[in-house]
Amino acid sequence: MAYNDLREWIKQLEKAGELKRITIEVSPDLEMAEIADRTAKLGRGTAKAGGPALLFENVEGYPGARVLMNQFGSERRMRLALETDSLDAIADRIRTLIKPQMPTNFMDKLKLLPTLAEVGSFFPKVVSAKDAPCKQVIHRGDDVNLLELPILKTWPQDGGPFITLPCVITRDPKSGKRNVGMYRMQVYDGKTTGMHWQRQKVAAEHMRERLREASPDSAARVDLMAITAGGTAAASSLDTLTTTTVTKIREDRMEVAVAIGTDPATTFSAIVPAPPDVEEYLIAGFLRQKPLELVKAETVDLEVPANAEYILEGYVELGELRTEGPFGDHTGFYTMQDEYPVFHITCITHRKDPIYAATIVGKPPMEDAWMGKAVERIFLPLMQLTLPEIVDVNLPPEGVFHNLMIVSIKKSYAGHARKIMNGIWAMGQAMFTKCIIVVDEDCDVQDLAEVTLRTTNNIDPERDIQFTLGPVDSLDHASRLPNFGSKMGIDATRKWAAEGFTRPWPPMLTMDAEVKTKVDAIWKKLGIE
Repeated sequence: MAYNDLREWIKQLEKAGELKRITIEVSPDLEMAEIADRTAKLGRGTAKAGGPALLFENVEGYPGARVLMNQFGSERRMRLALETDSLDAIADRIRTLIKPQMPTNFMDKLKLLPTLAEVGSFFPKVVSAKDAPCKQVIHRGDDVNLLELPILKTWPQDGGPFITLPCVITRDPKSGKRNVGMYRMQVYDGKTTGMHWQRQKVAAEHMRERLREASPDSAARVDLMAITAGGTAAASSLDTLTTTTVTKIREDRMEVAVAIGTDPATTFSAIVPAPPDVEEYLIAGFLRQKPLELVKAETVDLEVPANAEYILEGYVELGELRTEGPFGDHTGFYTMQDEYPVFHITCITHRKDPIYAATIVGKPPMEDAWMGKAVERIFLPLMQLTLPEIVDVNLPPEGVFHNLMIVSIKKSYAGHARKIMNGIWAMGQAMFTKCIIVVDEDCDVQDLAEVTLRTTNNIDPERDIQFTLGPVDSLDHASRLPNFGSKMGIDATRKWAAEGFTRPWPPMLTMDAEVKTKVDAIWKKLGIE
């Protein structure tokens, strides 16, 4: 059965021996982050990598508060979180949904009905406020004070405390589709935070749509992208608009809600690369195999997870920007100060004795490495739906999931590897991938030693490396311009005559199968191990 909330998840973690309760007083100012960082790096390279989940029960300066960290910080916990024995099993469920076996007769059609009924059961359902634990305590107006939450500062040069594991909820002004994304939020004071949605994110597009509605005249739409998503060009873009236009824009708002401390599948759904027309609430239902319960927010027209620990409600003023950062990021470097939208909080609701959920990002491996690997395994079928020749992919944590992608393919024609590179760069968030390595299908992309051997032996650098320009991740501090730079593709496949390679391609070394079987049979007797 699905976890109804964070508390059921914590009970399961403890039952499975995956939770450590910290009763010593610890400060949320750097100390919790240091403990979580050390824990995440325990057992590196072993089956016990990642250390336990941490529940801090004695938070300095916040009597009675509890903070959960590292809840997703191992492969086993990711499987526990999604209630599966194998992440690939979830991928198989996705394959069945997106490529069902077509019925050829009446009986086949009947067999398809349970699958269709299962899909129908994933849709979220709205419950009444009295049945929503997140409404047990409600703060409005002057009672709103974000500083009462044990929000962490995770690295010494951070611009302040940051909410690091939020489910940020917005609505598309045109379609009405809800989106749940995970964007860090710097706490400015008790009622405002930054909203770090990068310009290519869905919430930023929702804000652009609101700005178009507020300022339909072309003169006011000089640089919608920069104004709504923040960045170095944002402030100067506002300067190009007339005072009247800026005032009009800032009179309009976009409603936002933020859930903190949801059940694990809902939190995980906020980071997945969802297809454009699929709500994350539906993905959460699919992962949980049970509909997510929602409730209407108090001060904004949005539905929020009914069983969350905290709900923050408010708005972002169109055109209002504020300096955000620095922030110690998952690249292992600080992302520096920049201009981003401001979230104004109008209401905070929470459960009695709420549990605050947080994470820390930094030099891999950390908790987000395991979350990223889960995304890689579960959503491989969606990549294969567009590029069916893909056999497998590997996003090494050290490449922080947008700097390096290794892909194995069933090569069918000359230039096939380059077609794959361009297809990936045209695919949603994969457009940010800085380096792509393409190998043949008989190469295990999860074995980095094998990939290194193939890549270094199979390429003529001038011939097999290609460069292109395009959008890059906002966290890329090495790009020539913010959000724009170069990318590299490496064709490490066997080269064909049709690709201009006229020399014989040598076979790889492999032992005779009969000999291997014979040695397998006598191996223990040899006493070598």
